[in-house]
Amino acid sequence: MKRMIALRNVIAAVALLSAAKPALSGSADSRNLTVVELFQSQGCSSCPSANANVMALSDRPDLLTLSFGVTYWDQLGWKDTFASPLYTARQWDYARAFHRDQAFTPEVVVNGRADVVGQNRSELEALVQREAASPSAPSVSIANGQVRIGTSDIHATSADVWLIRYDPNIERVPISRGENEGRTLPHKNVVKELVKLGSWSGRAKTYELPQTARSGLRLAVLLQQGPGGVILAAARS
Repeated sequence: MKRMIALRNVIAAVALLSAAKPALSGSADSRNLTVVELFQSQGCSSCPSANANVMALSDRPDLLTLSFGVTYWDQLGWKDTFASPLYTARQWDYARAFHRDQAFTPEVVVNGRADVVGQNRSELEALVQREAASPSAPSVSIANGQVRIGTSDIHATSADVWLIRYDPNIERVPISRGENEGRTLPHKNVVKELVKLGSWSGRAKTYELPQTARSGLRLAVLLQQGPGGVILAAARS
């Protein structure tokens, strides 16, 4: 336990410097969404402050903020109620892309380009501003049960198309064990489903949206340059 926390603190300090990846500009719909992904765990005492900072940005029309619960804190006293191995795997994709051999919480990744721990509001906002989406990416639209991606001359041989369903409401979870014992933690834009729709190679393409039994969720689509890669475009409905 002590070793894991110490290792996490060391990695977090390094991450405060932010790790940028040279890649392509991202963009989104007409609002040019910038994608802000928070990786956290309800069992991590360092996560609530980063979560609060990301939640404070969630109403900005130019941002798509998403909360992913990871699983590797589950054995330390509290099992995260929103965590999924799929989300843990997604964070590990970023860790490898950032040339790291560990994943840590909290972590905020902006447009797949760079990250910070997220506990410092000014550092987070500076990263969002620096990695903001540009208007020069392919169009992405969601309508009538389909996702359509337009043509583009972006120099990318291939990109993955991800469907995300998330809860836009604030969900409050009382924590009865672990590092956050006794606290009730608020969550917003919690990711409930992550599904790969297919690939895209620069030409216009349409994808069918899979059905879901869940209700009350919003949709988002990310066009991402491979595992842990830059997010080229994003849209929500």
